[in-house]
Amino acid sequence: MKAMVAGLGMQGKAVTHDLSKSGLIDQVIALDVDLSSARVFLENGGYTNVTSIEADAMDQAVLLDLIAQHQIDVLICMMPAWLCGPIAITCIEAGIPYICTTYAAVLEGLDELARQKGVLLLPEMGFDPGIDLLLAAKAVAQLDEVHGLNSYGSGVPEPKACDNPINYKISWTFDGVLAAYARPARLLKQGKKVEIPASDIFNDEWVEIMDIPDVGLMESYPNGDAVKFIPAMDLGPELKEMGRFTTRWPGHCEFWRTMSHLGFLSEKPIDMGDGVSVLPRSFLSRLLTPHLQYRDDERDLAFLRVHAWGLKDKQPKSIIYDLIDYRDLKTGFYAMNRTVGYTASIAAQMVLKRQIRGTGILSPMKNVDVDLVLEELGKRGVSIIQRDS
Repeated sequence: MKAMVAGLGMQGKAVTHDLSKSGLIDQVIALDVDLSSARVFLENGGYTNVTSIEADAMDQAVLLDLIAQHQIDVLICMMPAWLCGPIAITCIEAGIPYICTTYAAVLEGLDELARQKGVLLLPEMGFDPGIDLLLAAKAVAQLDEVHGLNSYGSGVPEPKACDNPINYKISWTFDGVLAAYARPARLLKQGKKVEIPASDIFNDEWVEIMDIPDVGLMESYPNGDAVKFIPAMDLGPELKEMGRFTTRWPGHCEFWRTMSHLGFLSEKPIDMGDGVSVLPRSFLSRLLTPHLQYRDDERDLAFLRVHAWGLKDKQPKSIIYDLIDYRDLKTGFYAMNRTVGYTASIAAQMVLKRQIRGTGILSPMKNVDVDLVLEELGKRGVSIIQRDS
């Protein structure tokens, strides 16, 4: 079996690592337009079955040629979300399965074409979205009536690595983090859909303080559109509350509320004179990135909670799944790399083993064996705790 990983950023390296150690994959083709930041990783990792190629995956002719030349059986796209659609189209043309970790919206309009070509497309197989959706499906399946479903996801420095004014460091693309900070949210509250403007997501009325076992106090704020997942999970009119939230250390929301209100998250160009314009959010990303890096001996903490409640056998029942993972200092992979990259790798391997089947755009909530994914994550040291009441 041969797999191609398109994009060798922080998460793409973890996918490559896991595939190369799987025993199922004979060869991994690691593809990036610029391999300068990945060469040390590849050279020091002892990846004898990994072939790295510097090429532009957005050039369809080039990518089709590489897929054919290396007889690729599956492609895992770890490129930025806005580049995922074109890569999926190339996979459809080549007739090979496609896996990514971004929201299914990036593949909008491709379902019918993929079905016609008999190609499987599986998005949302990372951490958030990904493991959260799998756990949500598992929790919902244990209830006869679902009255509420909330999920919380986070990637932060562990407490002793919090040595900067905002108690945050980068384990994912910071451009993506800031883009999420400037995104509106949609929740279900008391049975009604609530639209929250991007400028308001950090306001006190939406911030929830949580006391997480073995972690401590954290705060959460609304993250994106939770309502769109209601039909995907076949949830009925009994559902009164549903939300997706991001968690951070206390004080984070107050800081970013101020930054947002001052315009630092805007992508509206500012004329600096002399023909020079600046995008505030892009400027902020470039300014802060060097100051928010982990040292080699520091760990990040990935936290994920899914909480579902309702009725089982006509009795109230609450189900909580908690995932807590830390950076592996031996491999150097952050918890965020592990939970995103390993999940995508597991999905690709399940596709090759025919444990995930179908054509068109599939969903983690309907087409993936949750318990099998959780078992494989457990083998990699990523564990989930269930608490029922």
